Formats: sequence, C-alpha cells, structure tokens
Amino acid sequence: MPARRADGDMRSFWKYLRRSLPYLRPYWKLAVVSLFVTTLMTGLGLLSPWPMKILIDSVLGKEPLPRILTFLLGPLGGDRFWLLVFVVLATLGLELGVNALSVVSNYSNTQLQLGMGLDFRSRMFQHLQRLSLAFHEETRTGGLMYVINSMDRAPIGLIMTVLPLLQNILTLVGMVWICFKIDWQLALLSLTVVPFLYYSVGYYASHIKDRLYQVRGMEGETLSIIHEAMSMLRVIVAFGRETHEYDRFRSQGERANEARVKLTVRQTLFSLAVNATTALGTAAVLGFGGYHALKGGVTPGELLIILSYIGSVYGPLQSISSTVGGLQDQFVNLRIAFDLLDTEPEVQDMPGAISVQRVKGLVAYEGVHFSYKGRANTVKDISFQAQAGQFIALVGPTGAGKTSLVGLLPRFYDPQQGCITIDGVDIRRLRLDSLRANISIVLQEPLLFSSTIAENIRYGKLDAGMAEIIEAAKAANAHDFIMALPNKYDTVLGERGARLSGGERQRIAVARAFLKDAPILILDEPTSSIDSKTEVVILDALERLMVGRTTFMVAHRLSTIRNADFILVLNHGELVEQGTQQELLQRGGLYKQLYDLQAAQMEHKAPEVLQASVESAG
Repeated sequence: MPARRADGDMRSFWKYLRRSLPYLRPYWKLAVVSLFVTTLMTGLGLLSPWPMKILIDSVLGKEPLPRILTFLLGPLGGDRFWLLVFVVLATLGLELGVNALSVVSNYSNTQLQLGMGLDFRSRMFQHLQRLSLAFHEETRTGGLMYVINSMDRAPIGLIMTVLPLLQNILTLVGMVWICFKIDWQLALLSLTVVPFLYYSVGYYASHIKDRLYQVRGMEGETLSIIHEAMSMLRVIVAFGRETHEYDRFRSQGERANEARVKLTVRQTLFSLAVNATTALGTAAVLGFGGYHALKGGVTPGELLIILSYIGSVYGPLQSISSTVGGLQDQFVNLRIAFDLLDTEPEVQDMPGAISVQRVKGLVAYEGVHFSYKGRANTVKDISFQAQAGQFIALVGPTGAGKTSLVGLLPRFYDPQQGCITIDGVDIRRLRLDSLRANISIVLQEPLLFSSTIAENIRYGKLDAGMAEIIEAAKAANAHDFIMALPNKYDTVLGERGARLSGGERQRIAVARAFLKDAPILILDEPTSSIDSKTEVVILDALERLMVGRTTFMVAHRLSTIRNADFILVLNHGELVEQGTQQELLQRGGLYKQLYDLQAAQMEHKAPEVLQASVESAG
C-alpha cells in the first residue's frame, strides 16, 4: 500500500515538475548558482565533525593524524599546540564558509522565487482575461483572486523542494558511507528507522491531500465573501444587513479555522512520529556505539564522529520526510493553479484567423442559435442584415435575448448554430483582438476604473494625447462638468467611478467610445438608468457618436429609437417583427403594444415630468 502511494506521489512529482520547469528557464543562471552553492554547503557539512575528531583523538589523545593532514601540515602536525590552532581555525573556517554560502544561497533563492512567482502569477492573470464571460459568470471572483494571490509560488515551491531534497540526499549518502567506513554495524543500525519513516510518509500522503484541498477551498470561499460584500456594499448598507454579512463571514472563517486546526494537528502528529522514530534510532546507536567503544572497537573520536553523523543523518532523514510530506501542499497548490490554466477558453482564435484594419460595418446574422448553460433557447434562429452606417434598434420584453444577441457580435460568446459576418467574413475567422478593435460598446452600467478621468477616457485609445481626450469629452458633452471639478481631468474617480453621478459616468463612457472611433457601435440601454434631463444630454452625444457607424442600440425607452433605420422586435429569444417604427406601428403587433403601453405611462406621468422640468428650470 505505501509503495502504491509512493508511486502515485512520484508520478505527481514528475508530472508537476515537468510543467513547472519552463518557468525556471529564464532564471537558469540563478538555478545553477543555487545548485552549486548547495553542493558546496553539503561538502562543508560533511567536514564539520572532523575538527572535533582530531581534537579528541590527536590533540588530547595519541591517535595519528589522517594521512592527508599529515601531508598538508608537515612538521606542524607533530606539535600539539599548532595542531590545536589548526583545529580552531578549521572549525571557524568551516562555520564561516557555511554562513557565507548561506547568504549567497538565500539571495539566489529569493531572486528565483520572486521572479518565478511573478511570471506564474502573470500567466494566470493573462489566462483569466482570455477565459470567456461564461466562465466568469459561473466562477466567483474572490476564489479566482485567492488562486492568483496564494498559488503563484506553487511551481517554484516544488522546484525549491528539489534543492534541499538533493542536499539532504547527498548529505545522507556521504554520511552513511563514512559511517560504514568507520563501523558498518553502527551504520546499518542507523538505517533501521528508514522503513518506519517510509511508511509514515506514505500514510501521511494518502490521508492529507484531500484535507488540504478542502481547506484551500474554504479559505478561497472566505475571500469570495469579502470580495462580494465589498462589491455589494451599497446594497448591504441600504438594507441594513451589515450584521448578517458579518455573521456570514465570521461563520465561514470559523469553519475554515476549524478545518485548518484539524489539518495542523495531523501535520504535527506526522512530525511527532518522524521525530520519535529518529530519536529511537539515535538512542539505539548511542547505546550500541558506547558498547563498541568500551570494547575498543572504535576510538572516542570515531564514536563522536559517528554520533555526530548519525545525528546529522537523522537530520536529513527528518528533512526528507518533512519535505516529502510537504510536497502534498505543493501538489494541492499546483493542482488548483494548473486546473485554472488548463481551462480552455470557450471563445478563442481559430487556426488561421486573420486580422483586419478598419471594417466597413456590414453586419449579418444568419440562422443564429444561442443558449446559456442551463438555459435553453436564449436566441433562436435569428437572421437579419445591417448595412454599413445603419442604426438598428433592438426592443422587446425583459429576457427576450436582446443583450445576448448583441453580445455575440464581439464574441463574448459564440452561437451554437449559425454564423455572424462582418463585411461578408465570418467573425470566427477574425482574430479576437482585430474584431474587438472594430467595435465600441457603451453599457447600461458605465464601468469605470478608479484612476483619473483622463485615464478612463484614454482607455479607448491608449496612445491618445490630451488634446484628443478633451475633444472626445467635448463630443460626449462631458467637458463642461469635468472642467468644473477641482482637479478637472486629473480627478481620481474612486472605485467604479463612485465620485461621479450616473449621468456623468455615462458621459465618460461615451467619450471613451468617441476616442476609440470604431466603425461598429453597440449601445446597451445607455440611458435606462438616468433621468430625463440627463438623457437628453447623453442622447445628443450619442447621435453624434452614431454618425457614420453601424449602430446597434438595445432600448426599453422607445422614444430613444424613433430615428432607427429599422427595429428588431424580440420575444422569448425569437425575432417576431422587424421594420421601421412606422411599419411596426401599422402592423399592430408586439411593438405596437409596447409603444402604446409606454405612451400611456408617459401620459400618466406627464404632470410629474412637467413639474420636475419647471423645478429644474427654476
């Protein structure tokens, strides 16, 4: 059974080591330095007991010096005073050498760990951005943050176990060989603990991995709760649920702590078993070695070396056992990290995908079917064509599939059937970066970064100068309110642009789209969450933005689409009507119903709207 577990661990070790080594390649010089220093430290460690042996046997006793020292010291080797000086200097030199090499080792290993950790963390971050929106909609952001922040050193953690493991194995082999040369019986006796250690490691490995994976998951869940609470803070405060969220966080934290404590107890018991085993081995060697010395089988100095080496042998054995046990931690971390990296993006460039510069904007949907996981027929068999520069509106009840339909154009998702073409080319044949460079999007909720206004607008064109940014802001009717701010374009917006009103954030988003200057424009209910007065200002900016662009506008307020070239009416994922507003009103279908309903609502609210306008004007 332990052999089978060991085989499984070795397979995991080589599997993950092969996947981790590419991250070591840019730092191979540091790795060589670290390996060289490790070898030197092993050699100095093997020499460290010998000055004490010379002191006891040759300075205080009458045993002859080893031949090599007799040759090196010459006449001084016969003078006990100078021999004592040599022992003192050798002890000091060995200690200083080990410490100096330790400094070099720590420096190279730290550089190695930080460099590889950053590379691996960057790789995970880059991969996360490439995964489809469907993946992110199904995965909690806090858990992903936990993986990136906590598993970034997993590859270097595995590689760095190799160096101490190698050092301990070399030390172990060297010490056992020397002990065999001095007294083979004591050497064999010292190795009787190996089967017990082997079994302990196998038992620990088989029982700890699942618990480690469970604890990692619980700790990631705790971070997910924090992220979700911070993202939903306005809702929490508005409903007075601070205590509820605190209790939820506290309860999860206590469960994670309890699981971690149980895990730590098992890890401590494993260490205790290893230490107890080596302590028994040391006691046996001490008793048997003392008996040998009494019988004259070894000199006191040789016994001291053997006991020193046996103690040192058990040190590497303990380290090897702990390292192999600790590999379970690394295996779990690597499994979590590589599972993320092995997740294939649902939307990616197909082989031979091409790049285009600026498209004309002729868009066609041909028999498009699309469904989310667990939700069938989000979009069913939709076909239409939009000429370059046309304004196409999409209307329909909530959940009709409007946002999903326009989300297929920049390939946030791919349809299960049918195809979408731009200028006659299937968008799946276009490189994603090339496709999305030709599309600007203004969302219902304007998503802004916490940086300055200028940097948020510049996001539409990263190399834009200040003059271009100001021009885009003017076109979006944003320049005046920006200039009224104390820091103007250098105003820091805070989390998600919290320091601006909804209308102001939306105008920044429109300015960003102006600056990008893409030939295709998607407007996903850009005025649904703002008041009527601000809507007029934004619509004025949007009308300028739409000039010369193929525009798709998802709208609930039908007053915003009266100038549309044609309107698509969706219901339950199906395209039930299409045409101009006049044509749709004459048909008396779903669009006519929606239009009459909104007209009745506006008539009912007219006195309130008029009063609000009077107050605003006043």
